[in-house]
Amino acid sequence: MQLHQLKPKNSFKRKKRIGRGGKKGTYSGKGGKGQVGRAGAKFKPLIREWVKKYPKLRGYDFGPQMVCVAVNLDVLEKKFNAGEIVSPTTIVEKKISNKIDAKLPPVKILSRGEIKKALTIEDCYISKTAKEKIEKAGGTVKAKTKKVKASKETKTKK
Repeated sequence: MQLHQLKPKNSFKRKKRIGRGGKKGTYSGKGGKGQVGRAGAKFKPLIREWVKKYPKLRGYDFGPQMVCVAVNLDVLEKKFNAGEIVSPTTIVEKKISNKIDAKLPPVKILSRGEIKKALTIEDCYISKTAKEKIEKAGGTVKAKTKKVKASKETKTKK
C-alpha cells in the first residue's frame, strides 16, 4: 500500500460558500442586516409575550368616565344649617367645591365624619353609609340611584 492510496474514514466536505449571488436571493441565505446581523445580538422570545399584553390603540376605550365632586359629611356639618337643602347648586354657592364649571358638576356625598343636623339631600349621588347617617340624624335623601365613583382629583376644600 502506498501513501497516495490512503483514504480517510470520513470524507472531508468543504463549507458551502454563501453570499456570492446565485439563486439564493439578495441576501443569499444570510438574512437581513439588522440586530441579527450584528455581533452579540441576543433576542429573548419573552418580548413577544410582553407586546401581546398591551392593549391595541385602535378601538381600546372604556368610554367617558363620570367625574364627580366628593363632599364628606363633616363638610356638610360645618357649612349648612339644620333644615337646609343640599344640592349641586347650593354646594357651588357655598363654595364647597373647588371645581366650578359653567354647568354644575355631579356631586357625591361620602360618609367621612359625623352629622347631627337634619338636612335634605337632592340631586346628589350618595354612598350607602352616608345615607344611613343622614337618615339617623333626621334628614331626608332624594338622591340619584346610579353608582358612581368620586374622583380623587376633585376633592373638596375643608
